[in-house]
Amino acid sequence: MASSSPPRPLAPGDVVAVHSPYLGEWTAAQIITLDGRYAGVLELDWSGPEPCDLADVALRPLVRTHHAWDNELSYCNQPWVLPRQFKILGNAPLLHDEPSRTYGGYWLIGLQLRAQRAWDNGIEDDDCPWAASFPASDLVADPALTDVRITDIAEFDCGRLVGMFPRLTDLALVGRLGSLINAERLNELTTLRRLEISDLYGMTAADCPLPARLPSLELISLDGIPAEYAAAVRSAWKPEAPQGVYLDIHAARKPEWVAENLDNPLRDWDGRPHISAARYKKAVAAYKTARRAVLAASSAEEFDRIGRAYAEAFNQLNSRTPFLDTADAEDLLDALSPLVEPWALESLHAGIEAVRDW
Repeated sequence: MASSSPPRPLAPGDVVAVHSPYLGEWTAAQIITLDGRYAGVLELDWSGPEPCDLADVALRPLVRTHHAWDNELSYCNQPWVLPRQFKILGNAPLLHDEPSRTYGGYWLIGLQLRAQRAWDNGIEDDDCPWAASFPASDLVADPALTDVRITDIAEFDCGRLVGMFPRLTDLALVGRLGSLINAERLNELTTLRRLEISDLYGMTAADCPLPARLPSLELISLDGIPAEYAAAVRSAWKPEAPQGVYLDIHAARKPEWVAENLDNPLRDWDGRPHISAARYKKAVAAYKTARRAVLAASSAEEFDRIGRAYAEAFNQLNSRTPFLDTADAEDLLDALSPLVEPWALESLHAGIEAVRDW
């Protein structure tokens, strides 16, 4: 049975503080609501040395006027697991009495305050010297970086990270059915606070990050990973929730699924909440039918006919209870694109657009 309260004790009115890398000092926020496993977090217009109690913090909300903001509070919903790096200073009367309608990046307290201060002082503030994003084929070692995102991974040896970025606190590894090698070496990144892995495979239970090796880890987000690895991570880290660790695991895949979906551009549909297993199976079948026809076609007329048939197949699938959203429609338009030359793609898309109603 799901708990009715946060795993780390937290209540409306609590004022929490954390050292922010965006500011280079401490900042704070107040918990306004707790509802549906989310906390409404209102950032405060304050930063300074580490506070001991409420008397050390200015209890005033951060009002955003920078860029397109129009006197709006810096206030959004976060998962209700208070990260382990935060401390609770005490409880104070609520500074706001309405729930938030927005959801933000995981407890990134301090970023909006930095942006507002830069705006107020007429300073361009787009530089985060501690953070960088690289495609896997173009990594550049920099021991000063603490926040690194590596994308387009086909195959990557995690052992490289230890020497290239020894001070990491935030790491995101993103592939497209790629493979991680020596993933157990992520345990050597002992300052790691947040770990995200997406659409990467090759890991086993033996590669699991371990609480004893990563004492600062407070966020683990896994999406599209081996089922064996997912089970090991869940077993190791679920008991850590009361210490302030948020665990988010989706799309744990068995080896058979990976093998079957190497060439399936609709594989991300598998498991989407609004797409049933039956509809997913029919969608993949319709794609494969169109793919075979595309690979055999040679004229603009043929590609136009294939596009019409493809669109009609999804019109029918979507007709009784519509489910295709904008992102799904883009996936369908993009699915066949890598298979054809530009002139053929024009005819293919013309056929699709002539009849599609999704």
